[in-house]
Amino acid sequence: MKGRNRTLPEAKLFIIATPIGNMEDITYRAVRILKETTVLACEDTRQTRKIYDRYALSPPSTIIAYHEHSETKAGNRIMGFLKDGVSVALCTDAGVPGLSDPGYRIIAEAQEAGFAVEVIPGASAITTALVASGLSGASFTFKGFPPRKTGARRRFLEADSTSPHTLVFFESPFRIIDFLKEALEVLGNRKAAVCVELTKKFEAVKRGYLKELPEQFGAGSIKGEITVVIAGNNPKFINES
Repeated sequence: MKGRNRTLPEAKLFIIATPIGNMEDITYRAVRILKETTVLACEDTRQTRKIYDRYALSPPSTIIAYHEHSETKAGNRIMGFLKDGVSVALCTDAGVPGLSDPGYRIIAEAQEAGFAVEVIPGASAITTALVASGLSGASFTFKGFPPRKTGARRRFLEADSTSPHTLVFFESPFRIIDFLKEALEVLGNRKAAVCVELTKKFEAVKRGYLKELPEQFGAGSIKGEITVVIAGNNPKFINES
């Protein structure tokens, strides 16, 4: 290989956290790895190219689209590069790979094959929303996206109805009102927060009890990426009235 291409005696899989909105929320180390890597695997190549453009970086010679519809084929390519001694950098559209995306599978495969995995930490909607909510972050459970259908969603919520831990969810703007109403029915009138477009220009954090929160949003007024934080099963966070 010539130019920027590097063949390493011990290839490594780099897991790079990228901004969840504000492009300034990226680490120096992440920028350096993105600059140095010759093989990049990312969820959406168009999104990742925005980072390269923002920091005036030259794109790597090889870019692999790695997402839920391509993970087998793309995963084989990634493993092929690692076995050839070429390090690979992995990133998702926003935040940390492996959380609510297929990244964890290639991470596990690389580790099982004996390759080093180096995580470059950074922005996360989960911890950002947890802090912004004002609820306890001493212990929490991240639940990802709830099921789309009502029955499955209720069972999903019921599984943690007695848990004392703060609950964190991702949700679509098209289903957020239904989700909040069902959370109220299943979990009771707990303190919660709806965090919209975190770190972006139109960031909004609505706090209150589950019964009140749907009223804070007009019909069709919620747009963008949403993280919901709901208090655990603790009397001090539940309004019985």
